[in-house]
Amino acid sequence: VQARERTWCGTRVELVCLRQSSGHLTRGRRGSPMKRLVSFNDMTAFAALTPELADKEEIAEHLEKAASSKSLSEHAEKAGPAAPVFEESAAASFIQLRREGSTGGTKGALLAEDLESEAERAAGSPNKTEAAQFPTKFESNEKPIQDPAVFTTRKLVVVMVGLPARGKTHTAKSLERYLTWLGFSTRVFNVGEHRRETVGTEMRADFFDPRNADAVAARTRIAREVLQEMMEWLLADSHGRVGIYDATNSTRQRRVDLRETLEAANVRVLFYESICTDEKLVERNILENKLRSPDYQNVSEDDAVADFKRRIANYASAYETLDAQEGGAYIQNINASRQMVLNAISGYLPSKIASFLLNSNISTRTLYLSRHGESEWNVTGQLGGDPPLTRRGQLYAIRLAEYFASEFTDKGKDLPQIWTSQLKRTRQTVSNIPSMSICWRALNEIDAGICEGETYGSVKEKYPDLAAARKADKLRFRYPSGESYVDVINRLQPVILEIERAREPILIVAHNAIIRAIYAFLSGKSQSECPLIDIPLHTVYKVIIRSYGCEFQATTLDVESEYNNKTPPS
Repeated sequence: VQARERTWCGTRVELVCLRQSSGHLTRGRRGSPMKRLVSFNDMTAFAALTPELADKEEIAEHLEKAASSKSLSEHAEKAGPAAPVFEESAAASFIQLRREGSTGGTKGALLAEDLESEAERAAGSPNKTEAAQFPTKFESNEKPIQDPAVFTTRKLVVVMVGLPARGKTHTAKSLERYLTWLGFSTRVFNVGEHRRETVGTEMRADFFDPRNADAVAARTRIAREVLQEMMEWLLADSHGRVGIYDATNSTRQRRVDLRETLEAANVRVLFYESICTDEKLVERNILENKLRSPDYQNVSEDDAVADFKRRIANYASAYETLDAQEGGAYIQNINASRQMVLNAISGYLPSKIASFLLNSNISTRTLYLSRHGESEWNVTGQLGGDPPLTRRGQLYAIRLAEYFASEFTDKGKDLPQIWTSQLKRTRQTVSNIPSMSICWRALNEIDAGICEGETYGSVKEKYPDLAAARKADKLRFRYPSGESYVDVINRLQPVILEIERAREPILIVAHNAIIRAIYAFLSGKSQSECPLIDIPLHTVYKVIIRSYGCEFQATTLDVESEYNNKTPPS
């Protein structure tokens, strides 16, 4: 898997498969004879990812050094009789040879973490974590695991930490959209929303004073109820994968109680803390987002700002920041991503979350989405290809330039940066807008494979099985030699991260499947909904990204009134 990932990313990979045969370690590739390398009885197989070692004898030399390393013999003693017994030539574990200088060790230093994880999984040791008393003990159908870092398939809870007006809710909503879009069932559980439903929206700053015993008891009860709801969703619903617990969680004891409770139910925990010492950023967040909060619907702006600052001061009086002494995995975002601290992050999903959070920002910004103008193959109904625009498509390109002149140039603002695919119909659509344009291969239309140039009717006649398979599962159906919608979503991940990083307006002009996928991410729709979104031609979507979600405004530009610009049935 690591070899495939590195090859896919463009890194040269040397995959060496080693097998134990007659007490010796042998080397071979698929379809090639095995070659004896070194005598080695402790292991049956590993893979060495060594892009910098081209010489086979040099690889063998480093493997021989690794074979005599102390860590492997210690592992064999540690695993004991519970260690798995492998058939001859069966793969046991994957050990990566580090590059020279990557960790301060010598070239060829052996990593034993993956091997140890394999033994721990085979041993099946019970989880010794005791249930915490906040708020209760939850029963889980998941099997307990000795090391929380071993499995990436366990349920995960992201616990938000930070003072008010630090962008926690914005980040939680964005992360929910991203993970849902990737196919992980994710849900935000917001303590503030439950508090409004329970005690109303008229609570002012005194309610958040840590010296107010009655208010502290009420807020603790509300937090417990939300945690209970989240745990029931995670453990009762087999599809629930990631819960995001959105609250201030401002004291060390509260976080310890949360972590112990979740880990006792065999749920992994990742803390995310947003720290902001820049008063200008806090002030801007209050004015742009908090005044839209239901807490201040019928309150003047000055009174709302003053009361919210008192609320922040009440929380700050008892606030304790995260540190490594608390233990566990956490991410700290300092001053709106100017500095990020990652601690004990391991596993596919936490790493994916960390990558997203490293690129996200909490500023309010605008994104514009549009399909290209009508192309010649839109008229004929053919799939894919690289046809030019029709006369109507060229007229749309003119109308689009006029739209952005009225949105930006006429108001004295700089035009947005433009992203298009590499296909001519998208580049022709933006040709009249005098702004910098970037062509993305990732924005190319879905690859129809052997059906390229066909119509849906001809596909049904020539390939009835394909037409039926596509109709049955449009999301996962992959054109032979082509792509599926899942493939499109995967290749759009770098584009999504760039959208999250952006602080200035962007116009994306692409294709039906591409705009569908991006629209699904911004609107929080699941993968299964993505192929069903209707994105008509000659329509611009203005998306305002805010803390509490995205606002969509669709504008259809008049090309020819008699033309039906809706997406054709497929």
